[in-house]
Amino acid sequence: MAVRGKTGSAVSIHLTPWLLIVLFFICTAAKKEPCDTCRRLVNRFHEGLEKTSKQNFGGGNTAWEEKTLSKYESSEIRLVEIIENLCDSTDFECNVMVEEHEEQIEKWWFKMRNKYPDLLKWFCIGTIKVCCPSGTYGPDCLACLGGSEQPCHGNGFCNGDGTRGGSGTCSCKAEYTGPFCLDCADGYYNSERNDTHSVCSACHEACKTCHEATNKDCNECKDGWKEEDKNCVECDESCSGCTGEGPEKCTECSTGYALEEDKCTDINECESDEKICVRENVDCINIPGTYKCVCAEGFEEQDGHCVALTKTDEENITQQNVASDAAQESINIHEDL
Repeated sequence: MAVRGKTGSAVSIHLTPWLLIVLFFICTAAKKEPCDTCRRLVNRFHEGLEKTSKQNFGGGNTAWEEKTLSKYESSEIRLVEIIENLCDSTDFECNVMVEEHEEQIEKWWFKMRNKYPDLLKWFCIGTIKVCCPSGTYGPDCLACLGGSEQPCHGNGFCNGDGTRGGSGTCSCKAEYTGPFCLDCADGYYNSERNDTHSVCSACHEACKTCHEATNKDCNECKDGWKEEDKNCVECDESCSGCTGEGPEKCTECSTGYALEEDKCTDINECESDEKICVRENVDCINIPGTYKCVCAEGFEEQDGHCVALTKTDEENITQQNVASDAAQESINIHEDL
């Protein structure tokens, strides 16, 4: 690649393949959709109309000026003031669009505005053809899936809607699925449905899929729920099978639980006649469904053995416990406040 230096002589610039790739992606990322640029331009034009709506020529004899120079509201002076503020200095695409199509903007202002008051429709859609009417897409402004009146049947978003690009396909909202966004995604069911209208409502929390709203209407239970008597129920941790919520609804107890007074109750393994923590200096601690063996007070775990703490170790642990208790007390006081 060669460019001209200040002296007019050719200067060679060698671009590596990697640099070319980087430049390509920078340019691609910076490029904006022409329709977005045109819509932004039109919005700024309307803002300019609003800002200049109560202005005049600014001279001393406004009546004479309007009679002689025509009214300010439809004047070239007002148009110039609006055009000067259509684009930010950093908005490259907007400035290029104004430069390329300033004559069309002037034509609309002086000749077409009364007949075609919608600048977006006349300029962006009909004249420079960078946008399409809402509900249509692509070079020929074809109707989106589901129809231009209600793209994706109101349950999704049409790819390229209102632009000269896109595919016209639907990206469905979370509740919906299918090419036309009429079907329900997992976790939802059709509470209303016909050929052109669909409303998907949330299933009961127990259901992965369903056909109605309750836990009796699940097609498939969600993970963590079980089907019992055609209902999806969330079993208590004490149950390996159940007919409802709570330990009294178990059909069978989980390991570590036993049926007592018609409900599954935790077995305290530490109270067993047979000692289950057999190492020296170890205490048994009961926890729901099981137990654990821990070193007794005054001992700590070292290489699989519970070793007596030295006096220094005990003092350090005591200081750590005091600091931990103080910190917890501070948290509790803060929460109370």
